[in-house]
Amino acid sequence: MTDPVLPVYGHRSLAEVLPALLTALGVPGEAPGQPGLELAPAPAVALLLVDGLGSELLRTHAADAPFLAGLSDAGPLTVGFPSSTSISLTSLGTGLPPGAHGMLGISFRTAPDELLDTLQWRSVGTPEPVDLRERRPPEEIQPSTTVFERAAAAGVEVTVVSKAEFGGSGLTRAALRGGRYAGTYALGDLAAEMIGALAGQGRRLVYGYHADLDALGHLYGPGTLPWRLQLSQVDRLAALVAEHLPPDGMLVVTGDHGMVRVDRVVDADTDPALRSGVDLLGGDPRSRHVYVQPGAQDDVLAAWRAVLGDGAWVVPGEQAVAEGWFGRVDQRMRNRIGDVVVAARGGTAVVRSVAEPVLAGLPGQHGSLTVAEQVVPLLVARPA
Repeated sequence: MTDPVLPVYGHRSLAEVLPALLTALGVPGEAPGQPGLELAPAPAVALLLVDGLGSELLRTHAADAPFLAGLSDAGPLTVGFPSSTSISLTSLGTGLPPGAHGMLGISFRTAPDELLDTLQWRSVGTPEPVDLRERRPPEEIQPSTTVFERAAAAGVEVTVVSKAEFGGSGLTRAALRGGRYAGTYALGDLAAEMIGALAGQGRRLVYGYHADLDALGHLYGPGTLPWRLQLSQVDRLAALVAEHLPPDGMLVVTGDHGMVRVDRVVDADTDPALRSGVDLLGGDPRSRHVYVQPGAQDDVLAAWRAVLGDGAWVVPGEQAVAEGWFGRVDQRMRNRIGDVVVAARGGTAVVRSVAEPVLAGLPGQHGSLTVAEQVVPLLVARPA
């Protein structure tokens, strides 16, 4: 059984990207970029995060993205665990590993009988989903100051460009608060907002988010024709922003995770062996937090190992913490980590057909500690 690809927190992870960009912008008090992340000074910086852009996928499909494939790679980087969007965006936005910022899964325990869905900011497993933004304010679930807030306080003009529907969402408030939010509806206005925000005087930091490559990877599988055609659109998006960079500007492109195609599905909602002794089950199909009933940890650990076999790394939560899966863990966040932690291998997915019916049926998944999911590029473009 091969070893998991552990994130290189503090040196070559997604959390180091924005602090390195603030250093390039000349913001005082930011640590210099780590080796591989040091970037030349620039008063205008754009960061484009492409959801689902893994290094392996880009390398395999370089012909579909000639502009991106031709850029200098200051990475590659590891994204952190779990390698899923809400965790990665919060590491990016705070400059902290998951154990420190506390966004430790697509869903995790926030009360003895409550799971928080961090994408929708609502309850999981209740008869009717409950909006938890009032009961569990994002600023309390993730209390650390964001890099955007630090940049704005230092006099940098900060613009966050993302889908209009995400403005004011729980995840946006937790991970990306600070600066001006520009809501968009399609690729054209995403490019236009980024280009416009880069223009002008003074130091400028622009963050742009593109979601559709990940969406098509989930729906059809990474590497399929719809996914490849979307990658070509992402390539044109990046080229457009690069073409309109101010003379002293810089564009950086990265991803929040890669993706794998599922070929083995295990249903935790219907398998009696996986349900026995389990109180709550969080995470996503490639990374699970298993919260156990009192005194049941050893039995649950053994049962999950027996069912999943070599299809997953299944370890006690204490071991995952000790081995650095989550980076430095703030003790306030420790109870959010499962008593048993599961990271899928190969094409295995641990789905929940009852609690997560849509997610359970998707052929493309991510969240684990494989190279395909963990490693993303850090591409840099400057004016010719």
